[in-house]
Amino acid sequence: MRPTFRPLLLCLSLLSLPTLAATVSDLYQVRETVASQQPEERDAALQRAVDTLVLRLTGKPEAVKGSALAELRKDPQQIISQYGYEGDHLVVDFDAVSTDRSLRQAGLPLWGVNRPAILAWWLNETLDGGNIVGDGQAAAEPLREAAQHRGLPLRLPLADLSEQLVATKEALGAKDPGELRSASERYGADALLAVRASEADGKWQATWQLWLGEDREQGKAEGADQAALADAVLLAVSERLAPRFVVAPGASSAQTVEIIGADLSRYAELQRVLEPFGAQLQSVEADRLIYKVSASAEQLRTQLALLQLHEVSAAELAAETPAPTPAEPTAPVDANQAPVEPQAAPPAAESKVRGDVLYFRW
Repeated sequence: MRPTFRPLLLCLSLLSLPTLAATVSDLYQVRETVASQQPEERDAALQRAVDTLVLRLTGKPEAVKGSALAELRKDPQQIISQYGYEGDHLVVDFDAVSTDRSLRQAGLPLWGVNRPAILAWWLNETLDGGNIVGDGQAAAEPLREAAQHRGLPLRLPLADLSEQLVATKEALGAKDPGELRSASERYGADALLAVRASEADGKWQATWQLWLGEDREQGKAEGADQAALADAVLLAVSERLAPRFVVAPGASSAQTVEIIGADLSRYAELQRVLEPFGAQLQSVEADRLIYKVSASAEQLRTQLALLQLHEVSAAELAAETPAPTPAEPTAPVDANQAPVEPQAAPPAAESKVRGDVLYFRW
């Protein structure tokens, strides 16, 4: 198995596979609104674009104004590959390699392109009632723009009649998502976002809840209009999610990770999830992959949970490993020679399970 499995695995790195976690393809592209194409307006927009990108990559609002990035904000051209105008927007493409290097040199943590896919149940409440924002509606555009601005992979429901009946204001305001979670299963997202938005006193405001697994976050936001509100909500969500996924310089340690239950169809996604941790594949044995990575145990647990991997203990694996079948004694060469007893196999817990390894399985 070993001679043929590894080459086949390496051929899969270009495949796109249907898993929950999503890759943000435009993570290093920032769009900033401009009033004109004058040099002063352009320079101000470039600095705002740097601020947006830093917050998108670190999840730390204080990092934007920190002294470590003062020179970068003063001369953002050093990490920009190109920029141009599209309507009333300045579109800035940053170089990923030089940007990451600059932020790491500044001692900042980084959140990579692999991020949890978020399904947003967004209810706009008016005097006439409430309406869930659906994937094909015009009201979805501000949400999509806000998600791109904040570097989040956002999905929206179809918002058909059955979903409108399930996603009520009571359901979106409940601490337990209940039926809402069941209705979300068809969309295959990692996180569930429930938002109740309404207009009052000339501005929009919202309460929101976010579930990632069994963990729940909540908050409030407001904005001058629906677009500003969407941006405020998704900025808050980004700031809550980032600490779970960022990789801080110097905070990681060398880890050995064994993935159990792997097959060819899962390899490419596993490589993508582990890539921010400098993963190096050490060996392949049947359905087991062993990696060396640089990360904290908690970071690995959070990232691998996106692929529906579950951590198991060494004791659990030892209990599952069947005991070796005793071999028959070797027949004597002649009648005067004593039977040769076979060598005892090492205990399963010692031969298959090592205490310095983190184990995850599908």
